[in-house]
Order: sequence, then structure tokens, then C-alpha cells
Amino acid sequence: MTRLLHRSTKTTPPVAVSGQGIYITDAEGRDYIDGSGGAAVSCLGHGHPAIAAAIHAQVDKLAYAHTSFFTTEAAERLGQRLSDLAPGSLDYAYLVSGGSEAVEAALKMARQYYVETGQPQRRHIVARRQSYHGNTLGALATGGNEWRRAQFRPLLPETHHVSPCYAYRDREPDETEIEYGTRLAAELENKIRELGAEEVMAFVMEPVVGATLGAVPPVEGYMRAIREVCDRYGVLLIADEVMCGMGRTGSLFAVETEGVVPDLIAVAKGLGGGYQPIGAVLLSDRIYRAFEQGSGTFQHGHTYIGHPVAAAAANAVLDEITRPEMMPHVAEMGRRLQGALEQRLAQSPHVGDIRGRGLFRGIELVADRDTKAPFDPSRKMHARVKRAAMERGLLCYPMPGTIDGQRGDHILLAPPFIIAPDEIDMIVDRLGEAIDAATAE
Repeated sequence: MTRLLHRSTKTTPPVAVSGQGIYITDAEGRDYIDGSGGAAVSCLGHGHPAIAAAIHAQVDKLAYAHTSFFTTEAAERLGQRLSDLAPGSLDYAYLVSGGSEAVEAALKMARQYYVETGQPQRRHIVARRQSYHGNTLGALATGGNEWRRAQFRPLLPETHHVSPCYAYRDREPDETEIEYGTRLAAELENKIRELGAEEVMAFVMEPVVGATLGAVPPVEGYMRAIREVCDRYGVLLIADEVMCGMGRTGSLFAVETEGVVPDLIAVAKGLGGGYQPIGAVLLSDRIYRAFEQGSGTFQHGHTYIGHPVAAAAANAVLDEITRPEMMPHVAEMGRRLQGALEQRLAQSPHVGDIRGRGLFRGIELVADRDTKAPFDPSRKMHARVKRAAMERGLLCYPMPGTIDGQRGDHILLAPPFIIAPDEIDMIVDRLGEAIDAATAE
């Protein structure tokens, strides 16, 4: 009998006892390919000796110091490196313990920025439907997944949502990508004007949408159009790269591919690679100067922010993912993964779309490929595929509610960056068998 409140009270998950490379081993001795890196976390796989050594060395030196008294060498080094690596004038970093904390901090930074600069009336947050930004109340309110929000709605602060950039279902047949992106940017502009241009604080978006939509990249020109709208109305652009950042899409920051620099970027997951819980908010020089020249403080904080052991792990992860060969490898393996998925699944009557960027790929499941009709939610097709995949020794990341929080199923793949070509093929073979078995039930 377990005394833990697991994610489900109906079943107890297997006990993981060890991990090496792309594999996790359970207490029964069964090996699983970690095809999703947990939740797109384990970017360097398991049992990496250099990261373990960095953690050990930091614990031997100093395990913890509260940031109201001290900073640490590990945290300072991480802040400097993130600043050096970030695009544009994102010159400062605020360290936290995970993705939800990063988004919460970014929202509070945006609000305080406007207070510090004499615009306290700016309070509205705009995000996109079918987005996911975390599970703390502010992050949950910002996210646009209705299933996640529903039971907590009475507790959520007011937020507003516009359409996602979801070309598979929402782009019109006669629209070019540029026209579709322009239409979505116009929708955002109309929402800002509806709320009052002087009262909108921030637009929050995932450059490549992760858990809720399944690795959906933006269409050409979309993010540039969004940036222009935000600039026109003095709205801060917050990029949530908690899942898609830190090299996952083939560039260290996902926005690099779009040629756009946000005002704030939230990162986590791959920053610590699963070795320690850590996240960060990268903020522009403009926002930092507003704090410096105003109150002199950011009115926020948690007990474990800037944790030296977490920072040491993140520095060791950065050592690996910034090696010159790493991002080209991620891009190459991403192309191989996409090609292998298309070859194995593209003719399946129950695979509607295969999409993504780098080692971040989504497979949308459908009852009918021609009409794009989803499976009846009662069939819980995502859960069936997960079960069938685990039976075949593969971990993937399934989600329901792809279309509107209720209907639709997809599978997310986010394997470690260290993956080899033959291991890509093994993932695709096992996933293909799992989808065939689940959809045949």
C-alpha cells in the first residue's frame, strides 16, 4: 500500500530504480526507452557522470544559502551564462525551481514593470486557447486549457484568450501561412483594443506549443506579426519556453528560429535536465533598469530560488548542450524522427498530423483521417496508446483534449539529445505498434 497521493488513485505506477542513457529500469528489471524525456525534461538522458560530479562537488562545498543573505558562485555563473546565451537584450536572469514558478515570476515582473514606470492601470493578461503555462493559480489562469482550468475557475484571476496558431485544424484551405499568421495577429490586436490598449500588460505564448497541443510550431511570419502588435500597444511579450526551450527544438532558445526577441523568456525542464529542479526567467535590460531605478527590488521570492546545487547542475547541463556539435545533432535527429514517423504512420487511418521541430514531435490521433474527426473522448485513446507503448518498453507523453480541452488526442515525443539513429528507429517502431494495437481495440 502506498502512502503517496499519486497522479491517479486508481493505480500505482511502476517503481523506477535506475536510469542510464535513454533508458529507465523499473523494480521488475524491465527497461523502457525514455522517448519523451519524462515531460521533455531529460534532455541528456540518465546517469550522466559529469552532471552527477558537478552536483556532488557543490554539495561538498555548500548545499544551501538563502538568497536574502547570500548569492553563490554557482548561481552567479549560471546567471552570466544565460545572459550571454540569450537573444537580444535579455541580459538578466532570475532563478526559480521550475516552470510554473518561472511563469508566475514573469507575470509578476510584467506587472511590477508597469507599476515602476507609472502605468499601474496595465493589468490584463492575454494568452492563447489550448496553451499550457503551469499549474500554480496565476500560471493556470494564463493557460488556455479548459479541462485543466474548469474545477479551479472560481479561484483563477481574470485572463483573456485568443486563438492558437494551430494550422492543422484552423488554417483556411485558401490561406497562405503568412495570411493565416496575419489573421491571428489581427485577432490579438482586436482583443487588446477591446480590453483597452492602455490596460493590457502582457501577451503570453509558447513559441512551439507543448503538452496541450502537441509540438505545434508557428507558421511563417506569425511571431514577427505578434511582436509588432505588442510593440504597437506597449504590451510585453512573454515567451514560455519551459518545454520547448533549452535546445529542444534544435536551437538553444526556440524564438531564435523566428528572429524575434521577447521581453521575458521562461525556461525550466531542460535547463536542469532532470538532475535538479530549476527554472529561470530571462528579462530584458529595460525591465531590470525599471526595477533598479524605481523601488530597487523585485517584490517576489521563494525559499529555494537560486539554489546552489540546482545551479551547479544547470551549469553542467549547459556545458553539454552548448557543445558545438549538440544543436546540429538535435536538428539532424529531429529530421530523422520526423521522416521515420511519416514513413511508419503517415498512411495510418488514425494519424491525422505529424508535426514539430527538432527533437520535439507530436502525433495527433483521429478516428477518421479524411474528416479529421477525433476519437470519442470516452475511449481515452491517449491512455490506451500510453499503456500499449509501456507494454512494448517505450515511454511517450500522451494527452487528451487536443482540440478544445475535451476532444482530441495526441502523443508527444521528446527523446534525449544524445539519442542515436538506431534508437530513433526503435522509438518509431514501438510507437507504431502501440498505436496500431490501441486503435484496434
